[in-house]
Amino acid sequence: MISVIRKNRLYYLLILPGIVYFLLFHYVPLYGIIIAFKDISPFDGFQGIITGEWVGLKHFRNFVSSFYFWDILKNTVVISLYRIVFGFPAPILLALLLNEVRNVLFKRTVQTISYLPHFISMVVVAGLVTTLLSTDGGLVNALLQKLGMKSIFFLGDTNYFRSVLVVSGIWKEVGWSTIIYLAAISGIDTQQYEAAVMDGAGRLKQVWHITLPGMMFIIVLMFIFAVGGLLDAGFEQIFLLYSSPVYKVADIIDTYVYRKGIGELQYSFAAAVSLFKSVIALLLLLGANYLAKKLHQDGIW
Repeated sequence: MISVIRKNRLYYLLILPGIVYFLLFHYVPLYGIIIAFKDISPFDGFQGIITGEWVGLKHFRNFVSSFYFWDILKNTVVISLYRIVFGFPAPILLALLLNEVRNVLFKRTVQTISYLPHFISMVVVAGLVTTLLSTDGGLVNALLQKLGMKSIFFLGDTNYFRSVLVVSGIWKEVGWSTIIYLAAISGIDTQQYEAAVMDGAGRLKQVWHITLPGMMFIIVLMFIFAVGGLLDAGFEQIFLLYSSPVYKVADIIDTYVYRKGIGELQYSFAAAVSLFKSVIALLLLLGANYLAKKLHQDGIW
């Protein structure tokens, strides 16, 4: 064992920063989960984690029986389902379309333009969305007025807010997610397409019988991750865009945790709610992986 480490010491040194990162920021903080089962005061400092009174499942019971429980759970699930239903197929479709483009310059231009929003901070994206949808000089409402329609307060109307979240989220990430599917398509043996052409298969049949099956492994894998993140409805985007008029349809578990933990300093309660979310997410991930196996697809493991 020691001889193997010495022989490959440069490779181990290469991965050492990554290992240290995960240890410090992903494993060591796991000890803090214990505060979900204790009553601690924010003024107790780190000592409170050890000396705090043990209350068991008290905070979990308080959360499940709270007035807000079903509303925030419903909002979290609904927004996440919208993202899966409309956002998950978007990069797949874009990858299929780009794969059919034969003009290399046009293809690269579209790819570059679609990738760029991923590198824009969500704060900037929120500012752009707010400016475009503003009722006071916003481009969208200006166009509506030109068409003889009334202005719409998109970010303050419960009928439109979720749609704004989903559309802006797709715009920001669709290009970046497409990279994964284009990589999967590039791994498909080109001889299959040549054989299909010889058999008289058109472009649509080639996509349906060759491209999509060749992408199926990565599609299933990404879908499992999407289901595992079902309760992760996008805290940063919602936090930057929502306001009190749309709390009814926009308040999710993460924003509730923020208000309770940071706003009201109820650290133990906020930790319990966050842990509740993580456990459900783990169960969803395991369930999606199990279902993929039952459908004879390759899962995560």
